[in-house]
Amino acid sequence: MRCLSWVLTLFVCASVVAAELDDVSISTTPVGGSVYMLQGAGGNIGVSSGEDGILIIDDQFAPMAEKIAAALGRLNQSAPRYVINTHYHGDHTGGNAFMASVQKATIFAHDNVRERLLAANNIGAQALPVVTYADGIKFHFNAETIRVMHLPSGHTDGDSVVWFEQANVLHTGDLFFESRFPYIDLDGGGTVDGYVQNAERLIAMLGDNTQVIPGHGALTNKAGYQIFVDMIKSTAAFVRKHRAAGKSLDDIVKIGLEPQWASWSWDFINEEKWIATLYRG
Repeated sequence: MRCLSWVLTLFVCASVVAAELDDVSISTTPVGGSVYMLQGAGGNIGVSSGEDGILIIDDQFAPMAEKIAAALGRLNQSAPRYVINTHYHGDHTGGNAFMASVQKATIFAHDNVRERLLAANNIGAQALPVVTYADGIKFHFNAETIRVMHLPSGHTDGDSVVWFEQANVLHTGDLFFESRFPYIDLDGGGTVDGYVQNAERLIAMLGDNTQVIPGHGALTNKAGYQIFVDMIKSTAAFVRKHRAAGKSLDDIVKIGLEPQWASWSWDFINEEKWIATLYRG
C-alpha cells in the first residue's frame, strides 16, 4: 500500500489510503468468552462484547471506521463505550475521531500516546485519548477483568497490552507481528532490546492455552509468540556479528539474512528494512 510507512505513524495520504481501502472487508473471529478479533486493514482489533456493551482495542485507519462500526453492530446493538489505543500509530488510532464523535466512546491510552498525537498538527481534538495512564488501568466489564499494562521502550514509548483474565486472551498490540518482521519505531521511542525484553516478559505470563491476538497477523498462542521472539534474537545476533566484524549496513544488506527468514519479509518491513532496524537499534 502506497504511503503505508507514514500512515502507520499518522494520517498522511488520506485520499490515497481511502481509495485503496474501499474493497477491504472486516472479518470477525470469536476468541473466547466475550472476546472477539476483528481484522480488516491495519492493526487487529480486540473486542469485548456482552451485557455491558462493547469495548474495543484499537480502531485501524480512519476510512475503515464505518465498516468497523457495522461489524461491531452485528455483535452487539450497543455502540462502543470504550476504546483502548495500544500505541499512537495511525493504523491503530485512525478511527478515534469517529469512535469518539459518532459512537460517543471514551478513548484510553498511555500518556505518551496522547502526547505524540498532540504533536501531529493534523490530529483533531476528538481523536485524542481523554483518559491516560502511566502504568496501566483495569476495566471490570462484561464479566471480565480487563487489565491494560504499559511496557516501556519496545515498539514505541507508549505501548500497552491488554489481558482478558477470565477468557485467557492477550492482545499484544504491535509488540507482536505474527510470522513477519516487526516494525520497531526507533524514532518513536522504540528499541530492539526493549522490544525483545517486553515480548519475553509477556511470554512468561502465558499458559499453553492462552490465545494471543497479535498487532498484525493471525490469532495464535504462546508457541507462536516464542517463534517470533526467537526470530528477532537470531537475526539480531546475525547483524551484531557482522557489524562487530566491521561490516557496514550496506555490506550486511548485500550478505542478506539466513534463508529461513525469507518468508518473514512483507510489503512494509522487508528484509532490507529489518536489517536496517537491527543495525540502527
